[in-house]
Amino acid sequence: MDQEQQQLHELLQVRRRKLDELRERGVEPFGQKFEADHYSSEIIDNFETLEGREVTVAGRLISIRSHGKAAFAHLQDYQGQVQIYLRQDQVGEEKYDLFDLVDIGDFIGVTGEVFKTRKGEVTVNASDFTYLAKALRPLPEKWHGLKDIELRYRQRYVDLIVNQEVKQTFINRSKIISTMRELLNEWGFLEVETPIMQTIAGGALARPFITHHNALDIKLYLRIATELHLKRLLVGGLDRVYEIGRIFRNEGISTIHNPEFTSVEIYQNYADYEDMMAITENLIYEIAKKVFGSGVISFQGREIDLTPPWPRETMVEVVRKYTGVDFSTLSDDQAAFKAARDAGLELDKGMSWGDILYIFFDEYCEEQLLSPIFVTEFPIEVSPLAKKMESDPRLTLRFEGFIAGWEIANAFTELNDPIDQRARFEQQLERREAGDDEAHVMDEDFINALEYGMPPAGGLGIGIDRLVMLLTDNISIRDVILFPTLKPRPAGE
Repeated sequence: MDQEQQQLHELLQVRRRKLDELRERGVEPFGQKFEADHYSSEIIDNFETLEGREVTVAGRLISIRSHGKAAFAHLQDYQGQVQIYLRQDQVGEEKYDLFDLVDIGDFIGVTGEVFKTRKGEVTVNASDFTYLAKALRPLPEKWHGLKDIELRYRQRYVDLIVNQEVKQTFINRSKIISTMRELLNEWGFLEVETPIMQTIAGGALARPFITHHNALDIKLYLRIATELHLKRLLVGGLDRVYEIGRIFRNEGISTIHNPEFTSVEIYQNYADYEDMMAITENLIYEIAKKVFGSGVISFQGREIDLTPPWPRETMVEVVRKYTGVDFSTLSDDQAAFKAARDAGLELDKGMSWGDILYIFFDEYCEEQLLSPIFVTEFPIEVSPLAKKMESDPRLTLRFEGFIAGWEIANAFTELNDPIDQRARFEQQLERREAGDDEAHVMDEDFINALEYGMPPAGGLGIGIDRLVMLLTDNISIRDVILFPTLKPRPAGE
């Protein structure tokens, strides 16, 4: 056992002894219901009206300074911190002796009058206190200085205690999602729920997680998208629908990818991807204004103006701007292949003009897109569910919205032709047979639904985690997911 572990062991033993002593004195260290009537911030913000009045607060002690027969402490609750002052002659000798058994991290309830110290700090002068919960482990003293940054994610409960900016991020995340829901409801969209476990993993190009249902003896997949079920609802006559929910993709982990993430998908009958652009830019702008007070945000020291309308550029235009390669002049697959080889890209055999255009965009362009922009007209090879352009059937009526070099939104004019959709699925099956395990599978029931008739429609997906990252100025997705996916530590570490 090293010195640090020895010190921790000794601290744990001290807290256990205090726990036992509390019980010996007839005090239950893990208390019952306690009714506080004020939060810390309410006391501080309303000092003028509360001065001299009795209040009751509850929270976790995060500092204690004892001065003989008096002590100062700071109590932290959901909304902030407030100072507590205890005097032996006020709470009584027996009660004050109990305070010697309090540790930093313990929960207590305090009743007392509000006053200001000579240094001007708003304080509760305790007339009584109640044990609510004993903390058997000490809080880290230098949490920000921990060498193992993953410990913050593995023990998020401690991270939230000691890092108030982290807690605020997750409060803001909740506000972002609730504001999104309010706006969509106000705009006439109906919130629905679709299955998380599905017999076919469809709606995106991604590898699924696989499970098994024992009673039915069938393989099931955690959903990789909500798209195909939501479009079935358009077939059924629902006009505007959306779903906010968890998506699962069996892929790598990075600062912008987590295998389990949250998205919103939005579908509207009789609309197209131009309508989805308007929804995207207005939704994000209004969320920023309502939650943070402005449509102009700061991200990693850069000011980003979210005010609509955002610029629109085709993928061919964006690739030409950042690489100098003009795909509009490359007439066939062979010419595109040569351009890629000249640029030093390694390609698989059989790649088409559209595949190579997308690789150029993905490799050289995405990270350049810092200000809000819609990139339009994606190749058909990577857009099996989008309607193709009449003027150039190699491309589709699809866009992705980019901010800070990240894809924030993805949308189509939805393909509603069941014959074309079947052909697209068959092309995807050929890719799967050639080794692409992210290619789309055939979904006969979805084709069947389209054969009943789906009106023209626009569909949109927004990655909520990345949107929260952007609006809260965080560069890692782990900082906006309460419990991100992490590799388990070996036993004993």
